[in-house]
Amino acid sequence: MRLDKYLKVTRIIKRRTVANDACDTEHVEVNGRRAKASYDVKENDVVRITFGEKTLTFRVLAVKEHVPKGDASSLYEIIDE
Repeated sequence: MRLDKYLKVTRIIKRRTVANDACDTEHVEVNGRRAKASYDVKENDVVRITFGEKTLTFRVLAVKEHVPKGDASSLYEIIDE
């Protein structure tokens, strides 16, 4: 699954276009490298997103196309906030 879609499905970022913009402006890293929106997310990837002065780091636990809103947080594990 593409990185921008994963961020939307997990509801870390509410809209896919916003997730795409975050990747394009180099605010997203996967496994220590800058990642484009088209990056193929895999289990155990470590994703780091910078929102202004805040940083969110999480590990991908599962990749699913459709998830109910209540189960979205089960797809990742927050490492550092």
